[in-house]
Amino acid sequence: MWVKSGTTARGALARRATAAVGAVLALTLLAAAAASAALGLSPAYVAKTGAAFLAAGTLVVANLDAHPFDRFGAANGVTLVRAALAALLAGLVGEGADPPLAAFAAAAGGIAVALDFVDGRLARASGLASAFGARFDMETDAALVLVLSILAWQTGRAGAWVLAAGALRYVFVAAGVLLPWMRRPLPPSARRQTAAATQMVALVAALAVDPPVSGALAAAALALLGASFAIDTAWLARRRGAPS
Repeated sequence: MWVKSGTTARGALARRATAAVGAVLALTLLAAAAASAALGLSPAYVAKTGAAFLAAGTLVVANLDAHPFDRFGAANGVTLVRAALAALLAGLVGEGADPPLAAFAAAAGGIAVALDFVDGRLARASGLASAFGARFDMETDAALVLVLSILAWQTGRAGAWVLAAGALRYVFVAAGVLLPWMRRPLPPSARRQTAAATQMVALVAALAVDPPVSGALAAAALALLGASFAIDTAWLARRRGAPS
């Protein structure tokens, strides 16, 4: 159902979204406390995790004007859970390199990747697919790749070069700030989606195995992701100066 004019429907949407963020935040903090106790993490872990998810949730609520429906939707709820899993992973940054930590990161990352195959299908099935949901999903993917790449380096599964996997998306966005021709919308691409999904799967797998296999997995996926970004950049460069 499309949002009706006026502030009533938008206010109701904001309340529903805020309630969803609050509920997932509470569950995230409980999960962080349990993980901290089980893994012997620092006292700051729960706070780091909560802060990361709260930042994501705040951005979601702040951008609801781009959501064209009066329901937040189950699909966005699933993406919100994926953001919570990303926050649990973000909290692990700086927490050491013990094998149990890597195993926990691989498990949490694996669930987040599996749910990536759910939210889009759920949105389409419910008739609530939107540019807002697609952007929310994409930014969650980018955050997951960033944090997983940091953890792959932190746990010794790959060298510092693996950080490039997490940085590529943000470098691409930053380039668009400096170069107007980089801001042209890109056409939908199965190749782009495959490269991003492969990167997430490879980083999760790298956290679950030991070197040198972990490094080989991460390197192969990074090569694929880098090639995908290079293709997109070349496509944009060829259209530099052309009308949008």
